[in-house]
Amino acid sequence: MGAMRALWLVFALPTVSSVPPVAPKHTQVSELHGDKRRDDYAWMRKKGSPEVTKYLQAENAYTAAAMRPTEELQGRLYTEMLGRIKETDLTVPVREGGYLYYTKTEQGKQYVAHARRKGGMDAPEEIILDVNQLAEGEKFTGVGKPIVSDDASQLLYRIDHTGFRQYTLHVRDLASGKDAAEAIPRVDSMAWAKDGKTIFYVVEDDAKRPYRLYRHVVGAGGADTLVYEEADERFVLNVERSRSRDFIVLTAESHTTTDVRVIPADKPEAEPRLVAPRVDGREYYVEHRGDLFYIRENGGGRRNFRVVTAPTSDPAEAKWKELVPTDAKVMIDDLDVFADFYVLHERRGGLPKIRIVDFHTGQSRQVEFPEPSYSLRAEPNPEFRTLAFRFRYSSPTTPETAFEVDVITGARRFLKERPVPGGYDRTRYRVERISASAGDGTEVPITLVVRNGTQLPAPLLLEGYGAYGFPNDADFDSDIVSLLDRGVIVATAHIRGGGELGKRWHDEGRMKYKMNTFTDFIACAEALVAKGWTKPQRLAIRGRSAGGLLMGAVTNLRPDLFHAVVADVPFVDVLNTMLDETLPLTVGEFEEWGNPKVKGEYDLMKQYSPYDNVAAKAYPAMLVQSSLNDSQVMYFEPAKWVAKLRALKTDKNPLLLRMRMEPAGHGGASGRYDKLHEEAFAYAFILWQLDAARL
Repeated sequence: MGAMRALWLVFALPTVSSVPPVAPKHTQVSELHGDKRRDDYAWMRKKGSPEVTKYLQAENAYTAAAMRPTEELQGRLYTEMLGRIKETDLTVPVREGGYLYYTKTEQGKQYVAHARRKGGMDAPEEIILDVNQLAEGEKFTGVGKPIVSDDASQLLYRIDHTGFRQYTLHVRDLASGKDAAEAIPRVDSMAWAKDGKTIFYVVEDDAKRPYRLYRHVVGAGGADTLVYEEADERFVLNVERSRSRDFIVLTAESHTTTDVRVIPADKPEAEPRLVAPRVDGREYYVEHRGDLFYIRENGGGRRNFRVVTAPTSDPAEAKWKELVPTDAKVMIDDLDVFADFYVLHERRGGLPKIRIVDFHTGQSRQVEFPEPSYSLRAEPNPEFRTLAFRFRYSSPTTPETAFEVDVITGARRFLKERPVPGGYDRTRYRVERISASAGDGTEVPITLVVRNGTQLPAPLLLEGYGAYGFPNDADFDSDIVSLLDRGVIVATAHIRGGGELGKRWHDEGRMKYKMNTFTDFIACAEALVAKGWTKPQRLAIRGRSAGGLLMGAVTNLRPDLFHAVVADVPFVDVLNTMLDETLPLTVGEFEEWGNPKVKGEYDLMKQYSPYDNVAAKAYPAMLVQSSLNDSQVMYFEPAKWVAKLRALKTDKNPLLLRMRMEPAGHGGASGRYDKLHEEAFAYAFILWQLDAARL
């Protein structure tokens, strides 16, 4: 039977790439909760089989043929995008332990090099890790953040050459530039102890869940010591060193619950000590200063978090003392603690804020920003004893800019704005913040960036995400200038399921409320049409990963509202994936999407699962992109989805699947030039479909 199927496939997928591939149907029927589901394309899960490989190659050939008329446009877009990047550049140097650390890029090289100078920037440069050298002969290279030992003599780093996020830990002697014998596979996070020879690291299981903490002594040989194992499959582990350098901090985290254990950094053989017991629905995170732990926690219904302190000698909850109370209108998104001050990363009115509080005077300073929509995040601030705090700011028209705030005076010092060559002039563009009314009356924010003088209604690209409580803030992307200058408006829908307006915003867009995410996005699209910004025939939408789920769901719900869809690494086969607990992420994500083994949750998920809701009707033009080695959304989800769409859809609009067969990850290619080529490809599809490619 297998040979007959393979032979049938040869004839079903002609080598003439202008003809859409037709995937064979090998029907598999499953039943749960009395509901029978037919899956004609489950066979695509057989990664590497001749049948699957041939089908994916046929899809790629068809996509290449369909996109061939846009190749000149792709080339122009790539040249434009590259022209807005300063290819030889370096980041703002960061002081740590007597050195200034930075990364640098050089023209023609795909990757960064990590470098440092002792004392000041006038000292000789030392390259501590050149990713370009690590990438020689490889088609993909991913490197986690390198970590230097306390005495600055050794470097921990992780590297992956597959795109599947399977990192191997290495230890480099910085005097010789040579790696030690250590090559520890499947390492997800790591930290140095104070002695400069002991390493703590977390490894993942077969489902890619970080679940075991080990202790390793460099050069010691023999088996490493298992320090802690997390048995609950909902939870993942992460190990790091506190900014104070006094503790190894191990956080066990699910989507709704955390607990933390600490080990004195100068006593690496000590048993991990639990800070506070695990309570379902409570998240807490620990910082350290002196004889106190500073804990950001959201127990007792305090969904937007508060900050408490606890003695390091006995952090029992009875000893907790409130430092910053919870506020229903303000989300405490993060907390940074230093020797003389602490920093609250807040969200107010859907926008990120920074508040700096002096421990000695109690004086609080909020750093203000004038633009209507922007992105804000901390720069690396590794030094515990400092009187300055660094952060990075950008907006859709303002390139990424690093600042430093003086804690004593409040003065803000400009450090560096990322250069944008090629004649970029921010005054040619404007940012607007509007809102759309959802069906339940909730006002959903929308950020728009538009070139001045653009005639309305205009072609418009609407993007969205809406999951995991992740804020989808509007930041600077020099690539979109190629759209803006062709008269395309770029908009972001800040829909529920994300974290833009705090925990409530996430809670109202997950589990039994997940449909809000999709109806919010549709409401945003309808508002943009009603307010004259665009028309359905000039509206394209795009989303990645969980945002790809968004694309699939809204396209099933309102295919008439959108002219073109780009879905990158889309999570679209929701029920089948969430029923397979051997796949990466599945069990942990029961708290985000639901567990389909529970009937009520199964019914809710079936309402929106894109693959399960494909129907015989007209769909927009679609470009679906994925990677064979994606470890977060398996390649077969988009492949099955495209096959089912092609079998059922009644229109003649393009339906293209682009599957990266070479090593690549959830984010696509790893090299910066390769990434630009990928983006030029997607932009060419959007411009072609919106009839804006002529410029």
